[in-house]
Amino acid sequence: MSIRIVLADDHRILREGLAALLERQPDLEVVGQAEDGAELARLVRQLKPDVAVTDFSMPGLNGLEAIRRIRTDDPQVKMLCLSVHVESRLVLSVLNAGAAGYVVKDCSFDELARAVRQVAAGQIYLSAQLVGIVVQECRTRASGEATAQDTGAALTPREREMVQLFSEGHSTNDIAERLYVSAKTVATHRQHILQKLRIGSMAELTRYALREGLSSLDAVCRVGSTPEQIS
Repeated sequence: MSIRIVLADDHRILREGLAALLERQPDLEVVGQAEDGAELARLVRQLKPDVAVTDFSMPGLNGLEAIRRIRTDDPQVKMLCLSVHVESRLVLSVLNAGAAGYVVKDCSFDELARAVRQVAAGQIYLSAQLVGIVVQECRTRASGEATAQDTGAALTPREREMVQLFSEGHSTNDIAERLYVSAKTVATHRQHILQKLRIGSMAELTRYALREGLSSLDAVCRVGSTPEQIS
């Protein structure tokens, strides 16, 4: 029986290229493709794949939050993150969110296929260059040298989602429409977020989102901000 896969990446050419390569494997089947985390979560609910492979940095809803949402909705789906990020804090936040594997984007296709098979079998897979990062973090925590929490741990899942949307330049009304809430609710959340994070402006909030991996510079600049405006 084939391993059924849903693939998420906001770069269409990369996503379709990976899908074509995966489809060449006799035991792998791509049953759906998503361009952001929200679409990935919908497709997983609809298609019930064995494995969901997701990029980390995507507009609207990033891969980290998609992993959290999917693992809450359906713990049976195995999550595999495919990303350019190798920072220990982000790698660990993905694993703590429930991902079964993390593969760096400069890996070979053979490694990606191997990772898909391994997580589908209920095992953990990490790119070789990440193993040392995870081991060192475990040693640090065990020795009591650090007690840092997960990325965005002070915020609720809905607040983290709103931070990403605000940082990407979406208006209050746009966010309200996307999340099926009132504009007043969005404004209230925004006030609470700023108070929680002790942040005084949307520019600071954008910098926070970039620093914590909740959004990417590519996504922020795509909607009109420039690096100078957020530096």
